[in-house]
Amino acid sequence: MCYSAQIHAEFSKFRRETGATMDVESYMRVYWWQEGKRRRPKVPRAVERDILKHGPAELADLVERWDIWEAGQLALDIVEHIERISDGQQALAKKVTKKAQDDDRIGAKNMRAARRRVDVLGGKPSDTDRRIFPGVYCPVLVSEGGKRVVKLMRYQCRPAGKPVLYDRKYRGTYNARRDNLEGFWSGLFGRHHAVMIADRFYEHVEVDGENRVLEFEPRTGEPMYVACLWSHWTDARGKDPDLLSFAAITDEPEPEVAAAGHDRTIINIKPEHLDAWLNPDPSNLEALYAIFDDRQHPYYEHRQAA
Repeated sequence: MCYSAQIHAEFSKFRRETGATMDVESYMRVYWWQEGKRRRPKVPRAVERDILKHGPAELADLVERWDIWEAGQLALDIVEHIERISDGQQALAKKVTKKAQDDDRIGAKNMRAARRRVDVLGGKPSDTDRRIFPGVYCPVLVSEGGKRVVKLMRYQCRPAGKPVLYDRKYRGTYNARRDNLEGFWSGLFGRHHAVMIADRFYEHVEVDGENRVLEFEPRTGEPMYVACLWSHWTDARGKDPDLLSFAAITDEPEPEVAAAGHDRTIINIKPEHLDAWLNPDPSNLEALYAIFDDRQHPYYEHRQAA
């Protein structure tokens, strides 16, 4: 299963490669500021940097507001971590205990993480700037009225009509297996299609009895047009906000991926099939499977992820 990917985060890349326009409302919905709401949306920093530099003013203002709030929270956290380290070191000077060791070690670890995040907010590049995981929001390409549009969606699909607890009950819904598209995913397959553009994908594999994360990248260096399903979820009670979310479709592994130890590969469709995929005919599913069968087969080189 594709549990993580390095994506094309900047809208400018989508526009250049696909001619798409931005659905500003989908971005605004994710970043909308509500007093008392203190949980920042999970979005790759490269997406936010692009918004701050090139995005609509009202959207950039929302991102900046979150930045200011988070920077304040991090400053408070760093003070707490420093105090915890100090308490641990003072205790260790008197007597070595597990609690004192944990206070010193965990405090130092958390402080480093907080300072790294401060650096990211300040503009310092990070290896994870374009990386997504389940639960993280990502720009994806869809079609509306025959026109290509980029929307910001969560990478873990919650189909319309399902309860919120569905996210916890079915944690693997960030991927949709090809052999289950007419089963579990029948409400979306042939109806709601999207494409995520990615440069690399990551998989957990077992090597010599140990779990490792491998990074797969097309040898050609060309971007992958990952076939996806998406849904617009609304709360029938009117209490929870709307949610746009998606899942990447996977198939049997490419030979080199199987040789590396993983049993699935995302479906990387050809650019000439984009419009046919994004504008499906639910009465002709065979045409969609034909797109899968005619997909791109770059050799996926792999390495152990850092």
